[in-house]
Amino acid sequence: MQSTPRTRRTPQNTQYTYTLGCRIHHVKTYPVQSPQGATILLYGHQNGVTVVWRGGRRLKPKTENKSKEKSNGSTSNAIMIIDSDEEDVPPPFVDKPEFEDSPTSTATSPLAEIIQTLDLAFGTAVLKIAVLPMPNTTSAEAAWNGADILKQKIIFAVTCATSEVYLITLPLTPPSNESKARPELRESLLAANAGKGVWGETLTLLGGQSRPCEGVAMTLAKSTAASRSRSVESTTTQSQTRQSPRVIVAAHSREASGTLRFWNVPLDAKPGVVSRLESFQTEYLPSPLSSISFNPTQLTQLLTVASTYAVRIYDYSTPALPLEDASEGPFPIQGSWLLSLYPPFTRSATMSTSRKPIVAAEWIAHGRAVLTLLADGQWGIWDIEDASPTATSASSGGLFSKASAGLRGSAITNFSVTGHLEGTSPLKNPASQKSPAATGSSREFVPMTPHTRREALASANGGPEKLVCVRGGITITHLSPAKGTATGDETALLWLGGSDPLVSVVPNIAKFWDSQLRKAAGGGNLWSGTQLTRMARLTDLGAGLLGERCTGAAAIPKPVTANNSSASENGTPPVEASLPVEVLIQGESRVVFVYESEDAPSFTSRLLGARKKVGGRTDLEPAKAILAYPRPEKPNSVAFNLSIAHRPAADNAALLRSVRRPAAAGGLFSQDQPTGGDSLFPSVEAPAVPPQGATQAVGLRFINDLNFAADQPDDEQEAINRNIEEEMMDIMEIDRELEQMEDERERSTKRVFFEEG
Repeated sequence: MQSTPRTRRTPQNTQYTYTLGCRIHHVKTYPVQSPQGATILLYGHQNGVTVVWRGGRRLKPKTENKSKEKSNGSTSNAIMIIDSDEEDVPPPFVDKPEFEDSPTSTATSPLAEIIQTLDLAFGTAVLKIAVLPMPNTTSAEAAWNGADILKQKIIFAVTCATSEVYLITLPLTPPSNESKARPELRESLLAANAGKGVWGETLTLLGGQSRPCEGVAMTLAKSTAASRSRSVESTTTQSQTRQSPRVIVAAHSREASGTLRFWNVPLDAKPGVVSRLESFQTEYLPSPLSSISFNPTQLTQLLTVASTYAVRIYDYSTPALPLEDASEGPFPIQGSWLLSLYPPFTRSATMSTSRKPIVAAEWIAHGRAVLTLLADGQWGIWDIEDASPTATSASSGGLFSKASAGLRGSAITNFSVTGHLEGTSPLKNPASQKSPAATGSSREFVPMTPHTRREALASANGGPEKLVCVRGGITITHLSPAKGTATGDETALLWLGGSDPLVSVVPNIAKFWDSQLRKAAGGGNLWSGTQLTRMARLTDLGAGLLGERCTGAAAIPKPVTANNSSASENGTPPVEASLPVEVLIQGESRVVFVYESEDAPSFTSRLLGARKKVGGRTDLEPAKAILAYPRPEKPNSVAFNLSIAHRPAADNAALLRSVRRPAAAGGLFSQDQPTGGDSLFPSVEAPAVPPQGATQAVGLRFINDLNFAADQPDDEQEAINRNIEEEMMDIMEIDRELEQMEDERERSTKRVFFEEG
């Protein structure tokens, strides 16, 4: 990875691009920081895995103490005696990296500095990487579920293009520069390959599959899973399981019609020795899977995604047939399927029997709900265990509550809340409205109803055939819990790849969920609330990718600063707070770090058109500009006298006095209105000619009023109460009506011939 990135600044964000020089297959963020405070990134490429340490304290430079060499003419009393045929073996190298006392400074740039990188060569391409589903934390507090090894080791699993699956452990501390410059590493090109133990790594080969695995997940083995006593051997296995932690690795492939395998891997392997382990459970599927992920709370539950069918939950510790289970190990030979969640069907001109393809699904609410993303841009939350923030209400119960039927007609699982990513709905994407679904349908007016919204969306996306090719994903980041709380917040990153990617971030899933429930119940609108209650979209991402397609996205938790911690103590962070994570966009051979521009307006200001407040001004007068909202009250009828005949001034005043609208106090042109008459139209009498020097002052007098109005602070309460969505819908409907009227006028145009007489 290059040390200096290429910077691209857009009106909304700043993008830092690293060109890696090789094809990237997967990028993952490790949830545990290194002891010196660095964030760890793992990315798989065409030759193996690269580990990157970002931020924290720098490595101290190497201090060379060269001893003074003696000249040829010097005398020495030392006597060399050679009485052994065996050469002295040098002691093994022990790496002791030293770090500076203070972390790297980020005053000039928000981008963290790369402290160290390490390449683990496998001799083949690494396709997928999996880490433990644990909250992001420091190394001192990384004993997740009692596994103290997480304080010292990096534990992750990878799948290779040659159908191998490996479990790797690596020291959490970055290696020193002296360790990477050892002379023995230069003796052979394969001396530093993964599995040699030169970096302190351990390698465990997980066998049993004959085709490359397309997905992998891992979790810690549940301690209570070994409580099943079947024989004397199982009792011995239980005692060993309690002493050393073990990891459960799951991987799926396209072998046969679809295969799902599980391995029970101990974490006691020695460096330099590659051990092999076979799977303890194999599940044959009716169709291949697209992704899998373990529950962060219920460690034995696995979320599986069959893209064109459903999302299912599998438990490897619960036997499918308890009476006939004859396994002798701590786990049964076959698990059981607990639940199936079905997405809605696609919309088309004819009756469609195909469901919307599921792009991705992940656990949220600490394993009590599922967030899913469909190929047409629709997202939804399945509430499984009444995990919604307002679970006490009758409309927000879980799937199995009395208020919810769970399934509705045509086997569709109800979403607790649902919506579309910004840019995927045809009502908000003008480009998609220009592509007609059929001949002659582009000029027809489409009313704004939920049914026509789905019809237009299906027509714009090209039908179910095109939706199958859509690629995307969801990344859930478990933030560190605040002081006095047991669990931390969760952040979601949703993306749809391609040449023009769509990337949206949910800063706080719980607050966003609660806001959507209140909006559905009529207690709010889309534009109200803080930034944490909305889904923010990142724009202009093509500037950093430099023409490459987006193949993935990852979220990196930001370090907690003093300002953020003080703001979060009372549970009400500021409205203009930035995103709690850094967004990493993965290209074909590049990675892009996206940061919000400091000089750009915030998400709330961009939507409401707010301006920065002017501080230190006490001489500001009340605003005199015409306000576009609220609209003035219109009378039932308005009469205008368009006659050019001369009428008495009294009649004009009487006529206009009955239809005059109530004028706003302190209007824009209040200084120019006459004080002695009630007429709103100019008088027919010749006005007095002002002096030549006063003409410019009178004509530009309104500029002072505009300046005062521009300097006035914005009324935040009025901006919050505005229903911008309704106004946008009104404008769009007016535009469509005008276009229809224009089309009708063109079709009804008649030719008129004039004869010369």
